[in-house]
Amino acid sequence: IRLIKDPTFDPNARHQGGWTPLQVAVIQDNEPAVRLLLEKGADPNEVDQYIPRTNQEAALRQTDFSRELMPFRDYRDYTALHYAVIIGNPTVVQLLLANLADPLISNSSGLTPREYLYHVQRYTGEDNEEIEYMLREKEASYSVDKAAYEDQKKKERMQKEKEYRKKHPLEGALKNRIVGQLGPIHALASAIRRKQNGWHDEEHPLVFLFCGSSGVGKTELAKALVEYLHGDQLDKGFVRIDMSEFQHKHDVSRFIGSPPGYVGYDEGGQLTEKLKECPNAVVLLDEVEKAHPDVLTVMLQLFDEGRITDGKGTTVECKDAIFIMTSNLAQHEIADEAELLRLEASVTRDAQSTGTATATGVGATTDESISLSRQFIEKVIYPILYDHFRRDEFLGRINEVLFFLPFSEDELREITAKELRRWAEKAKSRHGIELSWDNDVVDVLAQGYNIRYGARSIKYEVERKVVNLIAKANENDEVMDGGRVHFVVEKSQDGTHKFVKLEIPKKGGEEKKSGGGWFSKK
Repeated sequence: IRLIKDPTFDPNARHQGGWTPLQVAVIQDNEPAVRLLLEKGADPNEVDQYIPRTNQEAALRQTDFSRELMPFRDYRDYTALHYAVIIGNPTVVQLLLANLADPLISNSSGLTPREYLYHVQRYTGEDNEEIEYMLREKEASYSVDKAAYEDQKKKERMQKEKEYRKKHPLEGALKNRIVGQLGPIHALASAIRRKQNGWHDEEHPLVFLFCGSSGVGKTELAKALVEYLHGDQLDKGFVRIDMSEFQHKHDVSRFIGSPPGYVGYDEGGQLTEKLKECPNAVVLLDEVEKAHPDVLTVMLQLFDEGRITDGKGTTVECKDAIFIMTSNLAQHEIADEAELLRLEASVTRDAQSTGTATATGVGATTDESISLSRQFIEKVIYPILYDHFRRDEFLGRINEVLFFLPFSEDELREITAKELRRWAEKAKSRHGIELSWDNDVVDVLAQGYNIRYGARSIKYEVERKVVNLIAKANENDEVMDGGRVHFVVEKSQDGTHKFVKLEIPKKGGEEKKSGGGWFSKK
């Protein structure tokens, strides 16, 4: 019981001999353990895989499973219900049946639990009419009961997920990971919410196109969505494919799998194999504009029908999947328009502060409210997309085209401060060093922003101008593990530029430990 209550315990884990915890609890007539295992999610229809091959295996069967059963007998395909029949406990049988144990599963001898009951009765000489009645009744109603049970479980799961979403809104989770980009965040969250609550076209998967320059949060937003939707199975729930690897006609076979007789047939396709494992995965198709037109044809079928046929002829259903394509198309036009909008907003704010704002100049005065106009999107952006993809039906199957704007000055400072805090945590955890800085350090580092590389340029700037200094000081024993450092801004002698300087307010701390460098992974 103590082991079962462990949060990390898997109720369906198998013993090396082939049986499950529920089967052990049943054969040992441990009713409380049976009840607890079923509450934990134990599957009553898992079958025993035990078949004796050696004396050691038979001895293990007796010590770890039951001393009452013949250890050299073939117990393959026995379910917990078969073992409940052996012990003759009506309460345990009722517990299993109430949790949808299938009375029609046959063991390796071809006997269902009720048929096996007759053998037990002949062996023991005792009739158990109560168990026989329960099994016979459940055999007649199992298909209906199963449908009702699964429907009830689905409703309970959906209600539980709904309660979780109320307590942890998707917008909040995305904003915790992403700086700025409120337009894409709200649009994505709204579409996901419609899907989760049944207000969507269930015959088609959700399809998004993220447009914008590199390093503005397109991939990060997709990752944040995956973490929210598939937090417990990130490996299966996230499929990332670099579409620049599919620039040639023959690359289609790697996408969906090679046909029979061709190289790679047994491996399957990069996309189809992943969707078989997790049909409701979030699929990120990076730099989709670089893919060959024939790959786009496959994707059109995928988006239009919600299914795809792989190279082996198997149809993969993926109507519950979420497809996110990223593209750098029109990145310069988007950046230029965003800069113009921010300039206009700045002029409007200045006019409002001086009391000279006109009636038409009031509005769109914050970076958060800046968004591309419908006219600009239709007259400038869409023609670029149509000119490249040359397929109206492909673009027409996209639910939402979301535009990521370059970061504003305030957002750059927020990104910089966030990166500094990240390194402060690493300094504390790896070396016990306390890292602090003046406010104007953030302003100086934010000037290292390069629109071509986006937020990555800030990351590299912090590493060059902050991490390099403290790593060098640590290497030269100027600051010991357990010490404290502070960063300030100073002007050059000619006063033409500012630079970040390291100060060590207090020396000391423990002797520096070997290994665990500043750029090592931990």
